[in-house]
Amino acid sequence: MKITIKWLKEYVDFPSTVEELVHELTMCGLEVEEINRLPDDVVLDINVTPNRPDCLSLFGIAREVATIYGTPLRFPEHNFIAENEELDFNVDILNTDLCHRYAGRIIKGVKIAPSPEWMQRRLQNCGIRAINNVVDITNYVLLELGHPLHAFDLHRLRGKRIIVATAREVNAQKIPLLDGSERQLEGDMLLINDAERPVALAGIMGGLDSEVTDETRDLFIESAWFLPASIRKTSRRLGIQTESSYRFERGADIKLLKKALDRAAYLAHHIAGGVICGKIDIYPRRYHSPTIRLSYHKINSFLGMEIPKKDVLRILSALGLEVEVLEEDLIVRPSSARMDIQRDVDVIEEVVRMYGYDKVPSVIPEAPIKLYSDDPPSKKINVSEPCRSLLIHQGFNEAINYSFIGPADLDMLCLDSIDIRRRAINILNPLRQEDAMMRTTLVPSLLRNLVHNLSYGNRDIRLFEIARVFIKTGDSKLPTEHKHLALLMAEDREKAFYKEETEDFFILKGVVESLIDHIGIGKYNFVRSSEPFLHPGKSADIVLADGHLEAHFMLPPKEQGFKIGFVGVVSPQVIDSLPIKITRQQVLLAELSLEALTNAASVEKTCFSPIPQYPYIERDTALVVDESLQYGRFLELLRSCCSELVEDCYIFDIYRGKGIPEGKKGIAFNVRYRSPERTLSDQEVEELHGALIRDLLSKTGGSLRN
Repeated sequence: MKITIKWLKEYVDFPSTVEELVHELTMCGLEVEEINRLPDDVVLDINVTPNRPDCLSLFGIAREVATIYGTPLRFPEHNFIAENEELDFNVDILNTDLCHRYAGRIIKGVKIAPSPEWMQRRLQNCGIRAINNVVDITNYVLLELGHPLHAFDLHRLRGKRIIVATAREVNAQKIPLLDGSERQLEGDMLLINDAERPVALAGIMGGLDSEVTDETRDLFIESAWFLPASIRKTSRRLGIQTESSYRFERGADIKLLKKALDRAAYLAHHIAGGVICGKIDIYPRRYHSPTIRLSYHKINSFLGMEIPKKDVLRILSALGLEVEVLEEDLIVRPSSARMDIQRDVDVIEEVVRMYGYDKVPSVIPEAPIKLYSDDPPSKKINVSEPCRSLLIHQGFNEAINYSFIGPADLDMLCLDSIDIRRRAINILNPLRQEDAMMRTTLVPSLLRNLVHNLSYGNRDIRLFEIARVFIKTGDSKLPTEHKHLALLMAEDREKAFYKEETEDFFILKGVVESLIDHIGIGKYNFVRSSEPFLHPGKSADIVLADGHLEAHFMLPPKEQGFKIGFVGVVSPQVIDSLPIKITRQQVLLAELSLEALTNAASVEKTCFSPIPQYPYIERDTALVVDESLQYGRFLELLRSCCSELVEDCYIFDIYRGKGIPEGKKGIAFNVRYRSPERTLSDQEVEELHGALIRDLLSKTGGSLRN
C-alpha cells in the first residue's frame, strides 16, 4: 500500500519527521518497506498484513497515526445537496448470501475529460494510471477510503435495472471485460447484471458493454459489499486480481460504503460538473458487531504491566471501537472496519501495539522448581528417547512413515492366517489399496524405505522407526495400540576399504543387545526364531524371563520366557518379492515392543564399584552337547551354575566336524574367577571350576571334549 505524506496530512497532523513516523508505524504493526523521496512529496510503501484491510487506504493509515500521536482525525468532505427527483431505476439483490448491501447513485450531465493535475499526480505516486476524470475519481476514493467503487454509463444499462446474482441465477455463460478479454463464467460466480446481460464481475472488474467513454453523460456509481470468499474464489479461478478484488477479498467496511459513494459523488460534481441525483441503498443483511467484555485487570495481567485506564480508553476510542465503561470492566464493540477483532485478546493486542511494545518491561518469567515430589516414584521410565539417542550415535537414521499398509505387505511377510499381525483395522476410504489398513508391524514400512533408498543408489542403509502399531481386538471398534521400535540395516561391504569379518547378523544383534543393556534390562535371552520372513539360520527371537512382561503380538509363554521381539536376516523369498533386485548385500531387520522394554526397565540406578585390586584366574573348557541345544540356552545354563566368585563367562567357539559325533557340537567357553577381598589360590579355582562343570554337565546332558 503506497501513500504520500502530503495526502496523509489532509486527514491528520503529526508532530514528527518522516523518519520518526516510519518508526512509529512499523512498531505498531504497519511495516514501512520503502521510502521514496520525490521533489515535492514523500511516498511510503507500507506492508499491510492480510488481517488489516482497514489500513488499505489513506484514511485507514491516518486513523493509526491519529491514535499514535493522540491528534484529531479529519474525514474528507462528502456532504452535498442532491436533486430531489423521483428515480426511474431499480436494484434487485437475488443472492443476499454473497451481497449483503448494494448502494448506487445517479449523476447526470458529467463531462468526460482528463482529471486535474493534482489528482493524476497522487494516483501516479500511488501506482495507479490516470484514465479520465470519472474513472480517476473512483480510483481516488478507493485509495482514500479503501472502498472500491465502479462507474457505469447509465444509458448503457438496459432496462434501467441492476440485478445482483450469480451466473447460474441469470443463466450467464460469458462476459466481455474492460481489459478486452472475454471470460467464461461458472455457475457460482457473482455478477452485476442489467435487465438483459452481465455488465460486471462483482467486486473484480467492470464489463466492456457498460464502460464510461468520452460520450458518457450520465453515470450510475456502484458501492457494494460482497462476501470475501466469493470474490477470492472467482478471482483465483479467472486469474484476475485488481485493486478492487484485493480489498474485497480481505473484507471491506460495509458501513463505510455509503460515505465512499457520497465522496465520489461530491468529487464528480466538482470535477466533472455533474448534477447529483437520488440514491438507492439496498441493505438486506445488516452487520452486527460482536460484544466483547473484558476487565482492566485482564489487560494488565496479560501484558505484565500497568496501563492507565485513560490510555486504554483513548486508544480504543481513537481506533473507532465503541466502548462502554463499567466499574471494572469494559464492553467493547468493534466497528465494521475491524472485523479482525473478535475476542478479548484481540482488544488487548490493539491496546499494547498502540501503547508501545517497547514499553513492555523485559522480565524473566518465574519458574519455581519443586525439588522433591510428594508423589510416589513411577515404576516405569520412558525408553524411547534413550533408544533414539543410542541408535543415532551408532549411525542409524530415524524414519517417519505413515501408519498404513496394504494386504500385499502382510502376504509378502508370509504370515499365517492365525498370526495376530493379520488382525488389521481396515480404512473405510483409503487413498489407495496399498494403504488400506492400519499397520500391525513396522517391517513393511522399513522395507519400502529400503527400496526407495536403493533405487536412488544409496546402498549403505541404517534406519530405525519408533511408532505405534494397531491390533484389532474382539468386537471393539477401536484397536489396541502398542509402541514398537524397528531397525533395518543393509550395508554394501564390497566398497568398504576395511573388510569387516563379523557377520551382519551379529552386528545388528550387538546393536539390539546394547539397546537392551542401555535400558537396564538384565534377564533376557536369544532363541532360534520362527518368523516366516527371516532366514531360519540367521535369526533369533528376543525373550524376557519375567512372565508378567508379555508383549501383545508375541508368542504365548514358554519355558524360556516371553518373546518381545526378533532380529535376523530377511529371507531370500521376501527379498525376491521386492520391486528391486538386491544381490550384493544382506538385509537385516529387528523389531521390539517398547512397552515390554518399558515394563522391564529398572528405575533403580546401580552404583559403580571400584575395579578389584586382586588378580583374576581364567579357565577354558569345551563340552560336547546335542546339536539342538541353542547358544542362548547354553549360556543361560552356564550362568545359572556360577558362584559369587565368577566375574564373567562367555562362549568363544562352536565347533562341528572331525572328532565330534553326528548330531553333536562342541562349545568352548571361558570362565573368569576373582575375589574382591583376596587373591584366589589355584586349588580354590580348581574346586570351583570342577563343581561348575559337573553342574553344567548334569543340566545339558553333555560330556567333556578331549
